[in-house]
Amino acid sequence: MAEWITIEPSPGALHPCPLRCWWEPAAKPPRGGVLVLPEVFGINSWLRSTAARLAQQGYAALAVPLMARTAPDLDLGYSAAELVIGRAHKDRVRTDQLLGDLQAAATWLQRRLPGRPGLGCVGFCFGGHAALLAASLPAVRATAAFYGAGVVSGRPGGGPPSLEVLPNVVGALTFFCGRLDPLIPPADVEAIAAALAAADPSGQRLRLEMAEAGHGYMCEQRSDYSSGAAAEGWRRMLELFAGELEPG
Repeated sequence: MAEWITIEPSPGALHPCPLRCWWEPAAKPPRGGVLVLPEVFGINSWLRSTAARLAQQGYAALAVPLMARTAPDLDLGYSAAELVIGRAHKDRVRTDQLLGDLQAAATWLQRRLPGRPGLGCVGFCFGGHAALLAASLPAVRATAAFYGAGVVSGRPGGGPPSLEVLPNVVGALTFFCGRLDPLIPPADVEAIAAALAAADPSGQRLRLEMAEAGHGYMCEQRSDYSSGAAAEGWRRMLELFAGELEPG
């Protein structure tokens, strides 16, 4: 049964913080487990519905808050005023804390899967940026990062561009961008493509997928929603998870 759960920090955690997550268990046995990372709007109705869709496909899904220290219960809509609130909390996130939280969530999820296999991760908007960082965690074997802006210029809390973690990514990763996305301009797309190719010259493990759409095209509650691009993105994501997370 889907429910809110709280993941308590483990003893000795570097940046301890309880995580209020949305848990969508899958039918038994699950095909795998997936971390679901939100936009700046938090674990809202759309993100919970995305976790539910994954569970319906057989993947145990855990939606994880990205701003747990300043807004542990964040659940916003898509108005301009709510965007301002979400961005204000996003600007207070630090990468070291974020990676510690995601590692705690990954450990919790793996403990609920037979054999503790590698995990999938999907994120949208700020969650897409966070998903790129999460891909560097050893437990994460397949990542779908949707329109994660800012990965070329820096990382949460400051520091080198998040693209610099790509050499540490051992699993498969697909970075999804919309050609009409003003938050990821053509120069950034070129930098992302170059970094992916440098880390994986074969192009088989680390990939860039372009959609004829704007920012937020996967979400039917947003003005840039594109049903065709969203359907293709969903298909590609499931294809990635099926290929990397399920036994051959």
